[in-house]
Amino acid sequence: MLEKSILLLLLQLSVLGITLGGNVLIWPVDGSHWLNIKIIIDELINKQHNVTVLVSSGAFYIKPISNSYLTYERYKVPFEGEKMLEVIGNFILAWMKNKPTPSTIWRFYQEIGPPIKDFNALNREMCDGVLKNQKLMKKLKKSKFEVLVSDPVFPCGDIIALKLGIPFIYSLKYYPASTVEKHCGKIPYPPSYVPAVLSELTDQMSFTDRIRNFISYHLQDYMFDTLWKSWDAYYSEALGRPTTLCETMGKAEIWLLRTYWDFEFPRPYLPNFEFVGGLHCKPAKPLPKEIEEFVQSSGEHGIVVFSLGSMVKNLTEEKANLIASGLAQIPQKVLWRYQGKKPATLAANTRIYDWIPQNDLLGHPKTKAFITHGGTNGIYEGIYHGVPMVGVPMFADQHDNIAHMKAKGAAVEVNMHTMTSAELRDALKTVIYEPSYKENAMRLSSIHHDQPVKPLDRAVFWIEFVMRHKGAKHLRPAAHNLTWFQYHSLDVIGFLLACMATVIFLVTKCCLFSCRKFGKTGKKKKRE
Repeated sequence: MLEKSILLLLLQLSVLGITLGGNVLIWPVDGSHWLNIKIIIDELINKQHNVTVLVSSGAFYIKPISNSYLTYERYKVPFEGEKMLEVIGNFILAWMKNKPTPSTIWRFYQEIGPPIKDFNALNREMCDGVLKNQKLMKKLKKSKFEVLVSDPVFPCGDIIALKLGIPFIYSLKYYPASTVEKHCGKIPYPPSYVPAVLSELTDQMSFTDRIRNFISYHLQDYMFDTLWKSWDAYYSEALGRPTTLCETMGKAEIWLLRTYWDFEFPRPYLPNFEFVGGLHCKPAKPLPKEIEEFVQSSGEHGIVVFSLGSMVKNLTEEKANLIASGLAQIPQKVLWRYQGKKPATLAANTRIYDWIPQNDLLGHPKTKAFITHGGTNGIYEGIYHGVPMVGVPMFADQHDNIAHMKAKGAAVEVNMHTMTSAELRDALKTVIYEPSYKENAMRLSSIHHDQPVKPLDRAVFWIEFVMRHKGAKHLRPAAHNLTWFQYHSLDVIGFLLACMATVIFLVTKCCLFSCRKFGKTGKKKKRE
C-alpha cells in the first residue's frame, strides 16, 4: 500500500512538474503603472512564487487583498492618497500648460520644477516609512527574499534591495528624469539618429532636427542634474556611504522595458535591457450584455472607443461639448469613458461610461478606431488588436508615443488645446476610411504577435533567472565601473594629445637646432 502511494506521488510530480517557489519583493508605483506590475505579480503567483508588495498607507489605487501566495506589507506615511493625487494632478496641469518645444523647454522645466519637488518630497516620506521602520525592515530581512522588482518612478526600491542584500530589477517605460537610461543604465544615445525624450522626433531627422535633438539632449542632461540632484544626499545617507541616485540605479541586474520594436525605432541597447512591451495585453473577452447590444446596433459602420486614461477624470465644459459635437458628426457609435458632466452636445451615437472594458472593446471586430491620450498601456492594447488611433496627447511620454505611432502610419494626432470639432471629426474619418492606417495597425499587430516568447513570459523568465543565479552580473557593462572622463576616453585623448604635443615639440627643437647648426657651418665655410 505504501509503495503504491509513493508511486502515485511520483507520477503526480512527473505530470505536474516540480515547482520550487521563491520569495519576491515588489516596490510598486500607484496608478496606471500598478496595472503592469500586477500582471507580473499574478503570473509569479501562478508559478507558485511567494510575492510581497510594499504599499503605503497613502496609496490611492492599490487595494491590498492578501492570499496564500500574496502578502501586502503596509507601512505608514504622513499623507493621504488624496495628497499624492493632488501633487500628480498639479504635475499634469503644469505639463499640459507648458508643452515643451525647442523654444519653450527652459520655461517648461521651470514650471514643472515645483511639482517635481513636491513629488520628490512625498517619495522621500514613503522611503522613510520603510527604511526608518526597524520592525518592518527586520521582518523583511527574515523573509529571505531572492529579488526585488521596482518601478523607479518612485525611487527607493533599490535602496531597500541593497539594505536587504538582494539583487533588484527595474520595470519601467518612462522615468520623470528622461535621461535615466543613458546616464544610469549606460545606454548609448547617438543624437544623430536616436530622438531625445520629449522631442517628438523620429529616427529620420533633417539637419535642423539633429540640431534640435542635440540641444534637447544637453538641456535634459542639465535638468536631470538640477531636478534630481537632491536624491544623491538621501541615497548617501541611507546607504551610509557617498553615492548618487544614478550610481545606485546602475546596479540594477535587469531593466524590463515596457516597449518593443513594434513601437520603438531601432537603436543601441545592452544585454541587461529586455523588452516586454504589451505584457498586459490579452485576447478580448465577451462584452457585458448592455455594451454588446449597443456595439451591435452600430451596424456596418462599427464603433469608436474613446478613453483619456485613468488620470484624466473630466474636462472643461467647453472642451467636453466641443468633443461631443465632433463625435456627433460621424456615423459610428462611440463608447466614451468620461466621468465629468454630461455634455449638452452629446448625440445619440455616443454613450458615456465611468469605466469601459477597453481591451475587450479594442478586440471586438466592430471596432474601427481608438481615440487615446497616448498612454503606453492603451497604445499597446491598440497595437495588440490592430486598431488605428487618433492621438490626443497631454503630458509626459504621451506626445512621443503618438509621434511614434504617426511615424509608423497607424495614427493621426489632434491638439487637445487648439482642436475644433471639425478637426476631431476629420481625424476619425481619416483613420477609419483611409485603408493605410488599418493596414499599418495590423502590420504592427503582426510584428507584436510574432515573438518567440510572449512579453509576460519573458519578464517572468528574467525575474526567475536573477533568482536562480543571484543576479546577472555577466550582462552588466563595465561602463558602470568607469568615471565620466574614462567613459568618454578623455584621459586617453588627453594622453595622446600630450604625446603628440611632445613629439611636435621635440621635432621642432631638433629642426631649430639643426637649422642653427647648419647656419653656423655655412657661415664658417663662406668666410674660409
